[in-house]
Amino acid sequence: MQNSKNTESLYGYLFVHFTGEQEDGEQIYFALSQDGLHWKDLNRNQPVLRSVVGEQGVRDPFILRSVDDSCFYLLATDLSIYHRGGWQNSQATITGSRSLIIWESPDLVHWSEPRMVELAPEEAGCAWAPEAIYDEEEGDYLIFWASSRDARAGDGRGMHIYCCKTQDFRTFTPAELYITRGEQRTIIDTTMIKAGDKYFRASCDGQITIETSDRLMGDWKVISTLESLGLTLTGKDVEGPEFFKFNGEEK
Repeated sequence: MQNSKNTESLYGYLFVHFTGEQEDGEQIYFALSQDGLHWKDLNRNQPVLRSVVGEQGVRDPFILRSVDDSCFYLLATDLSIYHRGGWQNSQATITGSRSLIIWESPDLVHWSEPRMVELAPEEAGCAWAPEAIYDEEEGDYLIFWASSRDARAGDGRGMHIYCCKTQDFRTFTPAELYITRGEQRTIIDTTMIKAGDKYFRASCDGQITIETSDRLMGDWKVISTLESLGLTLTGKDVEGPEFFKFNGEEK
């Protein structure tokens, strides 16, 4: 979650997640940490939020604090592998939802009803792992997610990162291609953070690739991978990277 500008009010870290493909697994769960390393499940490890729209299941949730500290936005993938009968039957990258699911809350306790927002292009076969970051230079939010391109006519294997802009999470610019590794290569699960004057992003593209840029819509430079950092995890062993800043520390 994006850190609050009011650091004196910070209590801990909230982790929003799903738990798997079982009946209640693809809903929104909360966990709390005071050090960013050790976590305690909240709500007796039962869903805090349920999707009653779209596929009535959500995955890959991401929570963002608004730039003015007035509310929180929670974004998630509209996908239920459980309701689709398992991955082997799902065709999730070909016949998947092109919508994101969005909740809003002023206080992390009282939440809006979930709403579907169709953002992926018409030819896309899915819209996975949405995240958002505030663009300080442009004064709006960049939303980004993974979609297969030309999936309706193809096999849906090549995944690319698309993006759009919004100021209120209710009206959006048209989707555009943001990151690609080529037509038949896949890139998913991009996450971003700003540290100092630089933006950093990490993506799953067969490994975890880390890039940096001065601007969200500018040119990006690869600076590292998990493998080059001495970690041997690659391929199917790693996906879903995430950045967060430790409260009160420069790390």
